[in-house]
Amino acid sequence: MADLLVRGVDDGLVQALKKRAGAHGRSAEAEHRAILATALLTPPRRNLAELLSAMPNVGRDTDFERPVDTTEALDVFG
Repeated sequence: MADLLVRGVDDGLVQALKKRAGAHGRSAEAEHRAILATALLTPPRRNLAELLSAMPNVGRDTDFERPVDTTEALDVFG
């Protein structure tokens, strides 16, 4: 394994790292490794537009049309 040295880190950021590490029950160094692994090895989340564009084009728009006659109430519990 390689070593990583990060210089010039803001004191507030170091304190936040230590606080987060304590909350997770691990050392600041272990927390730093976990943060790096999550940020760099987790596949990026796709946004809604990407998810929608990946959906296959199946069916017809008419499959989702509502009935035109709405003069009588629909009995949805019947």
